[in-house]
Amino acid sequence: MSHVILLGDSIFDNGIYVPGEPSVVEQVNAALPSDSKATLLARDGDVTSSVEEQLNGLPADATHLFVSVGGNDALGYSHILTNGPALLDELTRTFFEFEGRYREMIGKVLSHGLPTAVSTIYTAIPDLERHEVMALSLFNDTILRVASNHGLPLVDLRLICTEPTDYSRRSPIEPSSIGGAKIADAITRVIQQHPFSEKSTTIYA
Repeated sequence: MSHVILLGDSIFDNGIYVPGEPSVVEQVNAALPSDSKATLLARDGDVTSSVEEQLNGLPADATHLFVSVGGNDALGYSHILTNGPALLDELTRTFFEFEGRYREMIGKVLSHGLPTAVSTIYTAIPDLERHEVMALSLFNDTILRVASNHGLPLVDLRLICTEPTDYSRRSPIEPSSIGGAKIADAITRVIQQHPFSEKSTTIYA
């Protein structure tokens, strides 16, 4: 039996953005074997530093942790993301601040000793400007390097949620039920296929 815990932000906690359709956690539960389940601890609007509080609710029988966070951190710097190269110095400071917070958060997640996976921030959001995609690559670079440092599997949402239909009509930065189904499939494949004991950074897309 697997008990999958979803940590992070509205990438997993997307229920209100897909009214009348299944949320990511519902789709993960539907995709898992009948003797397994998923629990949602992620919260819409949460940032990297919020994951520590989410971990306070970690069930005793948890077997796998999935972390998808960072998009709201990036939104917090939207004034940088939308002003292009003129604010490159500030963007550099932002990058190093995020890296510090993300590494600290992953350390706290890993302290629970459970198989853990992380995900990137998707970049195919409808109407996202090219310089915004470029800026998000800095956040994703941190996630990739931290995953590699710790030998964690990586769910690469940049390669999973690639179509406009993968995003909610209510809020384009959230996954639709179609995108949610793709995310749920990737989570299930990680649980079923990844050799967690080997500490290898395999990309799932």
